[in-house]
Amino acid sequence: MSEDKQDIELLQRLGFEDWNTLQKKALRVIQKEKEVLLLSPTGSGKTIAFLRPLQALTKKTPGIQTLIIVPSRELAIQIEQVWKQMNTGYKVNCFYGGHDVHSELRSLQPPPALLIGTPGRLLDHLNRNSFDPSTIRTVVFDEFDKSLSLGFEDEMQRIMERLEKVQRKILVSATESIDIPDFVGLSDVAVIDNNERDISNNQLELKIVRSALKDKADTLFDLLCQIGGSSTIIFCNHREAAERAGTLLKEKGIENAVFHGGMEQMEREQTLIRFRNGSVFFLVATDLAARGLDIPEVRQIIHYHMPSTRAEFTHRNGRTARMEAEGTAYLILHEEEPIPDFVDGVPETLVIKGTGKLPPHPEWNTVFISGGKKDKIRKLDIVGFFGQAGRLDKSDIGMIDIRDYVSFAAIRRSKLKELLQRIAPEKMKGKKYRIAIAR
Repeated sequence: MSEDKQDIELLQRLGFEDWNTLQKKALRVIQKEKEVLLLSPTGSGKTIAFLRPLQALTKKTPGIQTLIIVPSRELAIQIEQVWKQMNTGYKVNCFYGGHDVHSELRSLQPPPALLIGTPGRLLDHLNRNSFDPSTIRTVVFDEFDKSLSLGFEDEMQRIMERLEKVQRKILVSATESIDIPDFVGLSDVAVIDNNERDISNNQLELKIVRSALKDKADTLFDLLCQIGGSSTIIFCNHREAAERAGTLLKEKGIENAVFHGGMEQMEREQTLIRFRNGSVFFLVATDLAARGLDIPEVRQIIHYHMPSTRAEFTHRNGRTARMEAEGTAYLILHEEEPIPDFVDGVPETLVIKGTGKLPPHPEWNTVFISGGKKDKIRKLDIVGFFGQAGRLDKSDIGMIDIRDYVSFAAIRRSKLKELLQRIAPEKMKGKKYRIAIAR
C-alpha cells in the first residue's frame, strides 16, 4: 500500500479531513531528528503529532521498541486509545498505579511494541525485571513539564539509566519555561514551537460574568440556565469546592458530574466516559481536567474560581476551541474582584437574565456492562445484543467504550427503561452480564 493511501486511511480512522500544521511539521522533524522538543498547548492535536511518526516500527524486533512516559493514568489511557484507533498492527500496553500488576505482567507475553506508563509504575516493572529495556530505541516524555512539577524527576532519571540503547528522545511540553534535567541527555535538540498558536485566538471568546455575591453558586446556576445544554467544564480551585458546586447544582435540578483527584480511579474514568459520550453536559472539575484528557468538542469553559497563573488559565481554556473549533470561556467574578493581569484585553461582560429555565436533559444516558476485552466482548457484540434482545435501532446506541473487564455504552434516554427490561433475562455471547445505569 502506498504511503499516500495509508495516510488517507489513517485520517479516516481518526475522523480527520487533514493533518493540522503541527502534525505535518512534527512528522517531518521527528522522522529526521534524534532529539526533539515539542512545545505545544493543550488542544493542539499533539498526541497525534508524536504518535504518527512512531508508526515506523519493525516486526523484526520482538521486544518493546518505544516507551512513552506520562504523568497521569488518564493521559496514559488516552494515548493508548488513540494508538488503538490508529490500527497500526502493533501491540500496545498501558501501565499505571491502581492497575493490577499481575494483569500487566501477563499482558507482556508477548511484549508490546509500544509501552505507555506512569513513572512510578514503569520503574516498579524495571525493578521486577518485567521486561527487557535493551530493545527500547525511542523514549517519549509527554507532558514532561507536568511530570517535573509533580515530582517525578527521580523516577524518570532512574528509568533513563536503564535505557542504555535509546536512539531517539521526544519531549512534549505545554510550556517552554522548563529546565531540562541532565539525565535526559539532550545535546542537539530540534525544537518544534507550536505555542505561537494563541489559545486566546479568534476561535476562543472570553466573557466576564459578574456575581453580586462572593458565593458565586447562584450566578453559576443562572449562567448554566442561560447558555443551555452543551458540553461545559466548570473549573474550581479545590476538590471540596467542586463537590459543593456539583451538589448545589443538583439540588437546583441541573444534572452534572464531579471530577477531581480525590476520586477513585474507576469513578474518574466512568465520569469522563459519561461526559465524552454526552450523558452529562456539565463537568465540575479541578485543574486535573485542565490538560492531558481526551475530551473533544467542549463548547464552554467556566472559571468558577480564577486560577492563580497564566499557565493554568491557558490550560483550562485549551479544553475548548480545540483543533480550530470555536469555544467560549466565561470568567465568573465578584463585583469587586479585578480582572487578573493574565487576561488579555477587556472581555465583553455578559448580562445574566436569571430566567431560571433549566437546561434540557442530555439525549443520552450510559449503561455499565460487567464484561470487557478479557471476556472477548467487542463493540459489535454489544450493538448486536442491544439490537436483537433489546430491540434497539442502531441510531439509539451512541459511543461504546470497552475496557479490560467492564464496558460502557451510551443509550438514548427515551429507550433506556424498555431496553433494561427486555435484556434483563437475556445472555450475551452465552453468558449473563450485569447491565445497569452507570452512576
